[in-house]
Amino acid sequence: MEVSLRIHLFTAFISCIKVYAQVVQPVKHPGLQVLATASHYWPLDAVDGIHELWDQIGNRPGYVNGSNINIVEGMVNKGIFLNGDNGGTFLHFGNYQNSCISDPTLCGPDGITFSFFWKNHEAESRFAVASGGKVISNGFSVYTNTFGGYVEFYTRGNNHRWKANIRVPAPYWTHILFTWKKVDGLKVYINGTFVADDQTGSVSENYGDPYPDLVIGTGNDKAYGHYVTGAFDEFVIWERALSPTEILLYYNAAIGQDMASTTAPTVSREPTLTTPTVRAIEVSPPVVSSQFEEVQSSKGPESIPVLGFLKALPNRTLPHNTASNLTQAFLKSVEEVLSSPGLPEQSTPVVSGLIETVDRVMEHMVTNLEPSPNSLVSLGGTSFVADYSLMKFPQNYNLTHYRFPTQGKNYISVPGEAFTMQCQTTIVGLFYHNMHSYYKEISPVKTRIHEADDYKDHKIEVASCLISLKVEPLPALSVNLSGAPLIKIVLTHVLSKEQQDQVLNQSNKVFLYCAFLDYSSKEGVWSNQGCVRSHGNMSYSVCLCNHLTNFAILMQVVPLKLTSSHRVALSTIGYVGCSISIFCLAITLVTFAVLSSVSTIRNQRYHIHANLSFAILVAEILLLISASFDPGTLPCKVMAILLHFFFLSAFAWMLVEGLHLYSMVIKVFGSEGSKHFYYYGIGWGSPLVICVVSMTSALDSYGEVDNCWLSLKNGAIWAFVAPALFVIVVNIGILVSVTRIISRISGENYKVHGDANAVKLTAKAVAVLLPILGISWIFGVLAVNTHSLPFLYIFAIFNSLQGFFVFLFHCLLNSEVRAAFKHKTKVWSLTSSSIRNINVKPFNSDIMNGNKDGVTPTKMNTWDKSTNSANRIDLSAV
Repeated sequence: MEVSLRIHLFTAFISCIKVYAQVVQPVKHPGLQVLATASHYWPLDAVDGIHELWDQIGNRPGYVNGSNINIVEGMVNKGIFLNGDNGGTFLHFGNYQNSCISDPTLCGPDGITFSFFWKNHEAESRFAVASGGKVISNGFSVYTNTFGGYVEFYTRGNNHRWKANIRVPAPYWTHILFTWKKVDGLKVYINGTFVADDQTGSVSENYGDPYPDLVIGTGNDKAYGHYVTGAFDEFVIWERALSPTEILLYYNAAIGQDMASTTAPTVSREPTLTTPTVRAIEVSPPVVSSQFEEVQSSKGPESIPVLGFLKALPNRTLPHNTASNLTQAFLKSVEEVLSSPGLPEQSTPVVSGLIETVDRVMEHMVTNLEPSPNSLVSLGGTSFVADYSLMKFPQNYNLTHYRFPTQGKNYISVPGEAFTMQCQTTIVGLFYHNMHSYYKEISPVKTRIHEADDYKDHKIEVASCLISLKVEPLPALSVNLSGAPLIKIVLTHVLSKEQQDQVLNQSNKVFLYCAFLDYSSKEGVWSNQGCVRSHGNMSYSVCLCNHLTNFAILMQVVPLKLTSSHRVALSTIGYVGCSISIFCLAITLVTFAVLSSVSTIRNQRYHIHANLSFAILVAEILLLISASFDPGTLPCKVMAILLHFFFLSAFAWMLVEGLHLYSMVIKVFGSEGSKHFYYYGIGWGSPLVICVVSMTSALDSYGEVDNCWLSLKNGAIWAFVAPALFVIVVNIGILVSVTRIISRISGENYKVHGDANAVKLTAKAVAVLLPILGISWIFGVLAVNTHSLPFLYIFAIFNSLQGFFVFLFHCLLNSEVRAAFKHKTKVWSLTSSSIRNINVKPFNSDIMNGNKDGVTPTKMNTWDKSTNSANRIDLSAV
């Protein structure tokens, strides 16, 4: 650090010696003393063979690239004229890598100042007029065209950019000076007068260009694709920011204006080559600060340079080439505004105003486009901003139909009968590429779309590109939208991934509006008055309108909600059904407990039924209790955790029911003991594991929103939905396989015994198996995805009454349970011990299992390996 500081001081010392060694005469003007403090000075009038530039202070060589240059009368003595129309010509002042000139972060607290005189001779607009040196992406650049321009500074270390708008120089000498300091930011002075600044800058992804060369007259890249036609003089660099007084002193000295009343700086000598030859009549007048009040008062994108373009446009006939270049340059300026990193998030007013400006400028262009007496004149092209078409038709031209663009899926068309053609007619068509992306979450109350007012809480988004058509004089269109002729607009929808998901979600209702920007209130407001969407689908829309302007398709997504009457009905069904199920499940569990001593009720199948009944019973009791707790409270959170566990347990035991059925009917496997272990592990162990993992990772998702359940917003609901869907899918597969087996057996019984009730038997089997397999939950999936009322009611009825159906089919109507109950009642009726020793006639299940009279009933072998035994056991439930 100390070494570099010494080198810097030594260099400054040597520079001062060189400056003071050039003493010729006493100071005649205090502004020349300001010049004497410069770090680099190119007078641009001492050129060796017109191919070498020399820095009179910094002793840095440069060169003139190209041969189309001339020495002309400059602002001070001579100047250099660059003719960019006849080849690549620019001024190259050398390489300034790792210096303050190319990297503003190296400037220190004093900053830096750049100054030059410029006489614009651009017949047509260009893009890079002047560019400063840059290292990677640090440095500065000056951009301008026929309409306007800006000065930019870049720093790569913090990805910062400072930007200030400037006015385009006229075809006379104009002094451009700008300073930059870390504290004060960027300040721009035109002809000695402050016009614009950017004190804070903004974070930007635009890092400038990567070349450390210092050039004037072209872009700073190795391609050098654009060149400038104009004259330049007195290029000066101070490695400090000049004060406003010093800037005015230097400017007045350069133009030869007397400043005797101004106190001169203490520096007493000046360079020899700065004696001015005054040509004050060529100097542009000082800039009036009021002309830039809008720029000074607003540093954001609202101070758009294109808003003043109409005043700068030539109000005369424009040749085709000139109009084409002006149009391209103008759209390039619009692109710069849209790509500005300082564009606010709420940029809708800015973009709406920008679109209006584009319309007015294009109308001006086509109005002043040089006409042809007997044929149409057209000007068209494409840019980053939009595709455009400007057409001028002579009087009485036979125009049968007009369409813009002529090709593609998006277009706007006007029938021929709408054109009067009694005078010269102009048409401007614009198809914007990306303007729609700046309109996000439009409030319905800020539009003139009455249909959208019914859903004020749901934002509107632009779902297509914008297309515009302006015809002068106005076409004769039908006032009635059911009449003719009308404007036809066809637009394909441009949807983001999120919008596509919203459209595909059947629980949402999508409204599509044919809308336009209404500027009647001096700001762009979306309206659909005079437009109707005639047809289309979710991919495109066809609109009919009785006026012309900027059109687009707006989309409003509204989640479907049940009416209060349906909500009350479904809630009533749920409460009544759950109450009935709780009562029936309690009876079922008591029945299984009382009959547990009977051999047929002691087998594995009824153990599974009992566990399933218990899980459903507790879950539905908790569900009814949870309605009394407020979301966000500790009791509600605890209730949500318990509900999660017991509903998962219910599904787990439904899966066990399916696996057990599969093992008996389709593929016999395992012993009773091993199955018992696996079944309890699945039924109670797996829900416990899922709940523990879910609570560990997302405890805040329990009982926080709307009800005592899992949150629907952060994905925690999948801790229940995913296992439930898995069980439903597996059990559906098992049910299909079992149904096929039952149908086959029924068919064989029909062949042997002539039993014609095969279909009836299969239907009974399915009805019996549905409650314990949980297949009815599929209606819940259908209800969520389709939001269909019938599915909602079916789901509410079947699932609230699941416990009732378990009691009905597996307890009340089950032949084994009924036989066991009869057997148990007979046992209870024998009160004396002597009577208890009498052999009781075995009941039907014992006979079916091969037990004889007078023999103690043996336990039914539920794990019989024979297929017939397995089938017989399964069908006994039916």
